[in-house]
Amino acid sequence: MAELRIILVVEDDEGNREALSELLEGEGYQVIAAANGQDALAWLRANPAVSPSLILLDMMMPVMNGTEFRMQQREDPQLAKIPVVLMSAGARIEEEATVLGAVGVIGKPPDVDDMLAQIEHYSRPPEQSR
Repeated sequence: MAELRIILVVEDDEGNREALSELLEGEGYQVIAAANGQDALAWLRANPAVSPSLILLDMMMPVMNGTEFRMQQREDPQLAKIPVVLMSAGARIEEEATVLGAVGVIGKPPDVDDMLAQIEHYSRPPEQSR
């Protein structure tokens, strides 16, 4: 990985958020972590010059869940272009991903190799992901 890629991890469970952040940092990514959709949107709007390469979005969170976050993200032209991979233990995650326009899904608990492969693929700039 030559270029620095920033991953925004939106996960309410502190242990999961920290473990995911440590794993991704160990793989060479810069990680920004948010405890819910509202915190994630606030960070994105407060840091317009720093655009994550990818958002890993938990679906079930307090304050603002994944669906609410994604709806607001898609309405903001500056944020809508950031690809999103949904994370959920829910049985309908594939369906939710289609409805919400997510590029991928990660089940919970995640298959680490699959998760890292998706993050590697979807966090690349568009001209490199072909």
